[in-house]
Amino acid sequence: MERITAVAKGRVQGVGYRAFVGECARATGVHGYVKNLPDGTVEIIAESSPASLENFLRLAYASNDLVIRVDVIDVKRGPATEEYPGFRVEW
Repeated sequence: MERITAVAKGRVQGVGYRAFVGECARATGVHGYVKNLPDGTVEIIAESSPASLENFLRLAYASNDLVIRVDVIDVKRGPATEEYPGFRVEW
């Protein structure tokens, strides 16, 4: 198990990005949360196997979305804490 702490930058607030990331997490079995930050970015904490996290990050770029635009996702990796029973979208 691995943990990523990530910050997505681009047009990621007010466009349904948090809900989109929640769907990505459910599709890949990732646990953690996503929330807006005051500076217009979105924080993502995610835990799973390295392969699942890679799939999750690939999906989280929302490459085919017409409204969401993810310019970059800055990622830091570390050991999983296993403190999240599922994935939640924080408001």
